[in-house]
Amino acid sequence: MGRTGLFDLERHFAFYGAYHSNPINIVIHMIFVWPIFFTSLVFLYFTPALYTPSFQIGLFPSGLLVLNFGFLLALIYGLFYVAFDKKAGSLAALLCFFCWVVLAAQLICWTGQFIGHGVFERRAPALLDNLLQAFLMAPFFVLLEALQSIFGYEPYPGFHSTVKAKVDKEIQEWKIKKQKKIS
Repeated sequence: MGRTGLFDLERHFAFYGAYHSNPINIVIHMIFVWPIFFTSLVFLYFTPALYTPSFQIGLFPSGLLVLNFGFLLALIYGLFYVAFDKKAGSLAALLCFFCWVVLAAQLICWTGQFIGHGVFERRAPALLDNLLQAFLMAPFFVLLEALQSIFGYEPYPGFHSTVKAKVDKEIQEWKIKKQKKIS
């Protein structure tokens, strides 16, 4: 069931979960991570087209469906999530393409993220240790967290308990490392 390497969902989820164990911080992330991703796509929508077809696509006027960096990022994220898990990944891929959120969401959501980490988690955000992994896994992490909390969903049986053990281990290692720096 589990995969290795780039598509090792347990490893990625445990890394991300170790930075998000406080329930209030988890809720903050569930609220703000997807709008950050969506508004990033909105920003990228205004980048130049990578390809301009010479024909009109379906019912959409030319210029509306722009094949640019925003489209490319949504496509890559969507395919990456489906590769992790077909059910939750398909939902995540669908969410990638519903990016109609206002520009102000970036400021509000980033503020919420840092408050969640500084006040509730009392730990620096994961993006300070692994920028790429934090940005890539954040939307999928909060989606899986919500699906698990609300519906009891697991990509496969035992996933949650296995990841919980890895999260607990990573948090313990972080605490020991932090204590060594203080002493």
